[in-house]
Amino acid sequence: MTAPATAVPARVRPDLVIPDRPSRWRTRLVSAAVVAVVVLAFWSVQIDWGRLASLPADIVRYLWLMFSAPTWDKLHEALYQTWRSVAMAWVGTVLAVLVATPLSFAAARGFAPAPVRLALRGLFSLVRAVPEIITAIIILSVTGLTPLTGALALAVGGVGTLGKWGYESVEGVHPGPIEAVRVAGGSTSQVIRWGVWPASAPEFMSFWLYRFEINVRASAVLGLIGVGGIGDMLTSYTQYREWSTVGVLLIVVIVVTVTIDAVSGALRRRIMEGARARGLDDE
Repeated sequence: MTAPATAVPARVRPDLVIPDRPSRWRTRLVSAAVVAVVVLAFWSVQIDWGRLASLPADIVRYLWLMFSAPTWDKLHEALYQTWRSVAMAWVGTVLAVLVATPLSFAAARGFAPAPVRLALRGLFSLVRAVPEIITAIIILSVTGLTPLTGALALAVGGVGTLGKWGYESVEGVHPGPIEAVRVAGGSTSQVIRWGVWPASAPEFMSFWLYRFEINVRASAVLGLIGVGGIGDMLTSYTQYREWSTVGVLLIVVIVVTVTIDAVSGALRRRIMEGARARGLDDE
């Protein structure tokens, strides 16, 4: 019989030094700062916490006033004002696409000098930092309280978002086709046309549709300052506390917005994924 094997003790390395426990003072400092900001925010808002108990009952009461007996006589006017809001959103989207698309190529790496690229990216960030309603207030001093004011405000806001999404999409294109066009002696416009656009076009179109969805919802908010559309109508009837009419307006807004979102979402999926083969799900 062989002798049982004995465990060989692990070799002790005298040069092995156990590292010190990492310091977490930065994490604790950031956590304390976040907590302080939250506490100060609640403290400065001066919330009446006693009204929270009656809030559910108030919500139910106003929902009953709006939807128990809607004033359907205002449906025709509500549909017309909603159409104006959608038209405002569409014009703003088209203008934003026309401006942001060429600028997004100039803001991408490899298509413009660094100063131009950085300036455009800074411009996109600046535009995104300003809400559309603030932009509309600035524009209305020139154009007045018209739907054009809302369309221009949505266009300015769309330039910021579409420009950023656009140059990120361009920079994500595989470099192979771009290098092939450049090796063949193609100009910058030919590189964009044949090396970049075929690969990035689906994303660009998806971004355009998504921005249109955003503009449809934003156009209702812009109506609150009097530029027209369903938001303007909502403001008027809410101020006069005609809740039955407000209920009709909300129904129209919800139905139209959900329908546009569903159609736009289906189009974006079709653009990004392509047509689904018939009978593919049955196999």
